[in-house]
Amino acid sequence: MCPSQTLKTTCPRDCYDGCGIEVVRSEGKISRVLGDPGHPISRGALCSKCAIAYNGVWLDSDARLLHPMRRSGPKGSRRFERISWEEALAEVADKLTRIASEKSAEAILHTHYTGTCSWIANSFPNRFFSRLGATEATPDTICNNAGHLALEYVFGSSDQGFDPRTAKDAQCIVLWGANPSHSAPHAHKHWLKETSGQVVVIDPVRHETAAEADLHLQVLPGSDAALAFGFMHIARRENLLDHDYILRSVLGYEEVEADIQAATPEWTSEKTGLDAGLIEEAARVYARGPSLLWLGQGLQRQPSGGNIFRACAMLPALTGNIGKAGSGFYYLNDGGEIIASQGSPPEWSEPEEASAQAPSISQMDVPDALNEPDRFKAYMVWNCNPAASNPAQARMLTGLAREDLFTVVIDCFQTDTANYADIVLPAASFLEFDDLAGSYFHLIVGAQVKCAEPMGESLPNQEIFRRLARAMGFEESSLYHEDAAMLESMLEGLGLGLSFDELKEKGWARGSDEPLLLWSEGRFPTPSGKIEIASARAEADGHPRTPQPTADPRPQNGRFRLLSPASKWLMNSSYGNDAHVQKLMGAPTVAIHPRDARRLGIQDGEEVALSNEAGRLSLTAIVSDIVPPSSLLSYKSRWPGAEGGSNINLLHMPRKTDMGESTSVHGVEVTLSRP
Repeated sequence: MCPSQTLKTTCPRDCYDGCGIEVVRSEGKISRVLGDPGHPISRGALCSKCAIAYNGVWLDSDARLLHPMRRSGPKGSRRFERISWEEALAEVADKLTRIASEKSAEAILHTHYTGTCSWIANSFPNRFFSRLGATEATPDTICNNAGHLALEYVFGSSDQGFDPRTAKDAQCIVLWGANPSHSAPHAHKHWLKETSGQVVVIDPVRHETAAEADLHLQVLPGSDAALAFGFMHIARRENLLDHDYILRSVLGYEEVEADIQAATPEWTSEKTGLDAGLIEEAARVYARGPSLLWLGQGLQRQPSGGNIFRACAMLPALTGNIGKAGSGFYYLNDGGEIIASQGSPPEWSEPEEASAQAPSISQMDVPDALNEPDRFKAYMVWNCNPAASNPAQARMLTGLAREDLFTVVIDCFQTDTANYADIVLPAASFLEFDDLAGSYFHLIVGAQVKCAEPMGESLPNQEIFRRLARAMGFEESSLYHEDAAMLESMLEGLGLGLSFDELKEKGWARGSDEPLLLWSEGRFPTPSGKIEIASARAEADGHPRTPQPTADPRPQNGRFRLLSPASKWLMNSSYGNDAHVQKLMGAPTVAIHPRDARRLGIQDGEEVALSNEAGRLSLTAIVSDIVPPSSLLSYKSRWPGAEGGSNINLLHMPRKTDMGESTSVHGVEVTLSRP
């Protein structure tokens, strides 16, 4: 009998944590997937959803895609026949070549996102599509593009925040529109609990992190910009603005000063639905600092999401809560870039020969675009499941059902999107190939380690696209770079002094022994070199020169604002096919405030219908003040096929944010009634 063996690897999911994993192999097969007790984030335990799925559906050969397949029935019928890799690649190459020559490569649309966040598997396929000249559905428009663009206007960067280790010096941590209890479970379990400072949560939803905070401001959806101006009014009134920092490092304070002066606690209370005393208390504790500000991705998924982020960015800028111990703002950390910037320049960007500017469209435009037969002739999907995640779900499915739309799906599982594919290509899981992965919160890089051979004939993303490039006859060397060479090049760029074998042995590495004080030099990559509260670039792009003290109109005519944030049991739509996860989720629900339930005569546990111009969906009502009045809560990302063909995105109309052409899903309005 072969003795068991334990290997260290890293979770590559779309999650703030970036946990370390220990994989136990017995008789050459994976028997258990556990948290690494020596990892500073996972501390020996995976989050519940990963622990279930990694020991469930991810190890189940009956659930995995094992061989290339060709459709043998109507689209959506799940009828496929097994074919060889040679046949599959030849057919894909022939179709793409024919479309490119007869129409244009721009008539080929590809879409991808964060099905895996490991660095090679997540980025290498873009080399192929760049060489091809295909149109890209801009990835971040399904998630967080408004926030990125807004912070780039203000700070010149959206992916360099604070080092979480500096929380030890913080007197206050504000989480605005972020829910670690669902989206960063270990940050909720450890990082927040171990701070000595006050925790303030600003969120319409009273989730677990909000319930355990020192202060929870249950703000009305869409009123966040008004609240940010209200915070600054109190800081200004009580002489808590850092005028020296403003003079040195901020541009445009005088242009917003009158709006700040007008944002009294009474005005802010009326706009936000919050008690004026609570607003003053939270503003005061933040402004005194040192304070950390975490801007969540959910915050900017609103019609005015960009303006909201620009308004919130005033807080660290005007109070000087940036660039010193215990202070800073955070949206996302590009850990690789931040770590590399401490040493030699990073070397893993794709070579210039394969980086031609590709045409793109917003994910908000994809459903309609797929229904235009003359626009796109092929649709290639990898690292995502747009049938579950995209807006205008009914419209999305009619586009996918087009018989003349040649569709290729690359995935580990037979997703709802794969049901509409002409060719399905099986992807290897993160347990089946080497790569690098890291958190986009903690500044840690981990080895993703091959712990087993790929199931069936599945292949890593990068190998699939190397083979497809060869089938297309492409000659550029960057399309054929091997993993081992790329891994060593990336590690050299990180400046960690570790080979991949050495990193595999250790499991993970930090970029520095001590917390990094990001932005401590007070210089920013903006045109002025300062924090630009007033932005000429924003103005040139058609936006207001400064953030505006606005709040979205409240729903009228009995309508509700529908919030559909991340579920505790899903990772976007990942894990939605695990039977244990499905059991824990139970039937889909919608939470309604008791005041609204009484007005409508809705009882807890009763079946209700949500409807708007996009569709109608039946759910089970939960009467709870987890949401404020005139708001509803229903978690996203269930697999539509497991729920009768639709999930909450049936009601998501693709209205774009004020900047970045991004999703404003949390601005969706619906009516609620009995079926």
